[in-house]
Amino acid sequence: MKKEDFINLRKTLGKSQRDFATLLGTSLRSIQAYEQGWREVPSQIKRMALFLLYQKVKGQDLVLPCWEMKHCSKESRKKCPAWEFQAQGPCWFLNGAFCDGKLCNSWDEKMEICGTCKVFKCVMEKKDNPETN
Repeated sequence: MKKEDFINLRKTLGKSQRDFATLLGTSLRSIQAYEQGWREVPSQIKRMALFLLYQKVKGQDLVLPCWEMKHCSKESRKKCPAWEFQAQGPCWFLNGAFCDGKLCNSWDEKMEICGTCKVFKCVMEKKDNPETN
């Protein structure tokens, strides 16, 4: 996650750096370091920040389940924990998700794929579902 993305995420949530630090269970200095680019944002902080963004966006009916947006086949759905556990939106929380035909073993590896995914972008950019336009 780039520092600009982290800053935009915080601002989208309408939080000051201090409030964001409290929500994420970290220090104000850490938030400042992430936003200045002095420190990389740890995976657990990224996950929590993305979870908060998803919680804010989900009530706006912007997100279809990933398997619907990506038109996954029944065969690929059976292999994917996002479908198995009905993760209707935050599919990026599941390391074992079967994304773009690839099984990801780590969250960081998965987030590289998620960064290009229309489901993830729909939430991050708070856009309407491309399927409903």
